[in-house]
Amino acid sequence: MTDSLTITTPDLDATDLRLLDQLQQDASLSNQDLAELVHVSPATCLRRVKRLVALGVIERRVALLSPDRLGAGLSAIVEITLDRQGAEHLDAFEARVQAERAVQQCWRVSPGPDFVLVIQVADMAAYHALTKTLLTQGANVRNVKAFFSIHRAKFDPRIALPSA
Repeated sequence: MTDSLTITTPDLDATDLRLLDQLQQDASLSNQDLAELVHVSPATCLRRVKRLVALGVIERRVALLSPDRLGAGLSAIVEITLDRQGAEHLDAFEARVQAERAVQQCWRVSPGPDFVLVIQVADMAAYHALTKTLLTQGANVRNVKAFFSIHRAKFDPRIALPSA
């Protein structure tokens, strides 16, 4: 691990941006359909998408599921403050939550709490069981503040892209 954060931004042209925009809307498009929407040949489309994957611009393609229809209807946003904040303690907590499937997102944040988690479980009983195993029993957690969703007004995982 390096001391400085180096972010390299790949050179993306208008075609790359159109491909990314379409894939963010529907990653299940066939190569043929995607090529047609972006106005390139299927061969060019396939080559470009493979390049975007190789560059790490496209991390993965997934299906977004409805938690309500699958019986995972409780969403919680949880702020976590650790008792000890040394790098090894932060890393250990991060590893602990990464292993838990109910934790959809884990963000190390500053200032304020050390972490913000997005958790999706079936109900309050499942949340309570999760907190007993994840946030107690030697987890180095000093403070937990949970917010429970009563209504999701918007959910959009797309990243705003520059205009092509």
